[in-house]
Formats: sequence, structure tokens, C-alpha cells
Amino acid sequence: SPDVTYSRDFIEAKYTYNTVHVTKENGVTKVRPCSTRFTFRTGRHVPRLGVMLVGWGGNNGTTVTAAVLANKLGLSWMTKTGRKKANYYGSLLQASTVCLGSSPTGDVYVPFRDLLPMVHPNDIVFDGWDISSLNLAEAMRRAEVLDWQLQEQLWPHMEKMRPRPSIYIPEFIAANQEERADNVLRGSMAEQVEQIRRDIRDFKESSGVDKVIVLWTANTERFCDIVPGLNDTAENLLRAIERGLEVSPSTLFAVGSILEGCAYINGSPQNTFVPGAVELASQHNVFICGDDFKSGQTKLKSVLVDFLVGAGLKTKSIVSYNHLGNNDGKNLSAPQQFRSKEISKSNVVDDTVQ
Repeated sequence: SPDVTYSRDFIEAKYTYNTVHVTKENGVTKVRPCSTRFTFRTGRHVPRLGVMLVGWGGNNGTTVTAAVLANKLGLSWMTKTGRKKANYYGSLLQASTVCLGSSPTGDVYVPFRDLLPMVHPNDIVFDGWDISSLNLAEAMRRAEVLDWQLQEQLWPHMEKMRPRPSIYIPEFIAANQEERADNVLRGSMAEQVEQIRRDIRDFKESSGVDKVIVLWTANTERFCDIVPGLNDTAENLLRAIERGLEVSPSTLFAVGSILEGCAYINGSPQNTFVPGAVELASQHNVFICGDDFKSGQTKLKSVLVDFLVGAGLKTKSIVSYNHLGNNDGKNLSAPQQFRSKEISKSNVVDDTVQ
């Protein structure tokens, strides 16, 4: 393609995004075509990737670590319906396909993972933090997600993994989480951020990874107010941390990651990315994203509501129940933490209906 160039280190693709800009003037709707030219650059060298999970000892952290280990080791185990073997079914990169175009015999599909140089999940190195001191094997057993026989095979591998002490500010999560908090950082807020930065550097050096991504998979926090002079600019946010003012743990982790040049992904529905954090990421040219994983009920709701709207049916209400409960449900039993989840989940449906 004339829009794609290859160098020794990069693949660069030029893409024109076409859309329309709509305005209303004196009751008249005006439509103006517009286009934006993008250049996407992808490194040809696949890096050795490290992922540091905040909340490594939780259900998500233990399960994803166990899943990668089970695939890497080629494990299989018996269940009541027969023998199961580890696989990556459900993985966007490993199990989905993309239509390249049409041939005389029909559409041509290729695996998503073959489009560009991509890291294989088996090659990811995990580390992370948690307010609970349980090693990953004990945390896996506490989570009660995996079949017992698989847990037994994974135990000797996961008991060697222990989360680093994490940031714990009680007022941001439900009070019932205090019983888990036996592995927490001490010192001032600024000292805790500095320790997070040291942890990232230590992991990168000890593991030999080329890049580190920090991913928040810990408890949902309550929302933070956006306050001028506190968190509205990067400078004010850093000053607030130095003074020990109100900054959430997830934002503190984001700041530490950004200052270390590491991409940061937020997997919970609180407003981690206050304006000051966004500005700081922009200043350091660091990628940040996310306001919730939305991997369960929310994903299903998105599909169903889109179908209903497309069929000309307006969705007036939608109800969810947390049948499984687990620690996510326990944390969300507190009104302020539930409100964060409620806002995030409602926005998904509202955006589709509108």
C-alpha cells in the first residue's frame, strides 16, 4: 500500500478518518464533511513485556496470572464434564479474526495476532502490589475461581509470587476491606509515590523486561471531586501529593507510572484520571486509558441495548444483580463505592440509547 512504509525499526501507516461535522443554525441542520489525517507507528521489535497489577492478589489478578501460567505450562485437568486443557478462547488477540477483504471465493479472514508484531501472552512477566500479603497461590485459593485440580498444579509456581506492599487510604474503599490490609506502604503520600517508582524500576531491572505496563485491577474507589488548585493541573496535582492532600490511590499509582514513563490502564470505574493526571501524561508523552474493564454484565448490556435500539425499541430501564458477590461485591456494598460503579455502568447504556 502507498500509505504504509517499512523501516528497520517501525511500520508507519497513514490513515484518513472521514466524518461529518453537524451544526444547527436558526432551525437549519448543516452538515459539513471533514477529514483527519493520522499516522500510526508500530515498532517491529516485539518487546519483552512486564505487567504490574495493582491488586495482584485479587480475583482478576490471580486468575489472569494463573491462566497465563496454565497456558505456558500446557496444563490440563479433569472436571465433571471431562478433561479441559488451557487455551486462550475469548482472547481478543489470540482467538479472534479480522476480515482483510474479499477474494473470488469469498471473504478472507486472518488471526488478529498476525496483523502486527504483538506480544504473546505466554511471554508476559507479571508482578504487582496488593494490600493483602497472601502469596498468589493462597490468593488464588481464596478467590475460588479455578477448578481444584488446576489450582493444585499451579500451586508450586504461584506460591513463589508475592505482591509488593500497596498504597492504602481507607476512606477511598469500603471499610470492610480493612481486614485484608496487612501489606501496606508507610510514610507520606509523596514517599509512597516514590516507592511505587522504585518498585517499577526494581521490577524492570530484576526481570529484564523492556517495557512495563501498570494496570489497576484493585477495588473500586469512591469518586474524587475535581477541585481547582488541587487536581486540575499537573503542577497542582504534584503539589497536592507533596502536601498530602486528597488524592486517590489509583491516581497516585497513575502519577508514579507516568513519571517512570510506563503506560497506565485503569480497570475500575472511579475517576482516576483527574485533569491534572491527564495533563501530566500528556507532558511526559505517556499512554493512559480506561475507566472500567466492562468485561461481564456491562459487555452483555452493551450488545443487547445496541440490538434493541437498532430494532427501533427504546430501553427505559435495565437491572443488574451481583449473584457471585466475591470481594468486588463486598467492596461495592458501601454506597460511595457503588456510586462509582453505577455512574460507569449507566453511561454505557445512556451513550447507546442517546
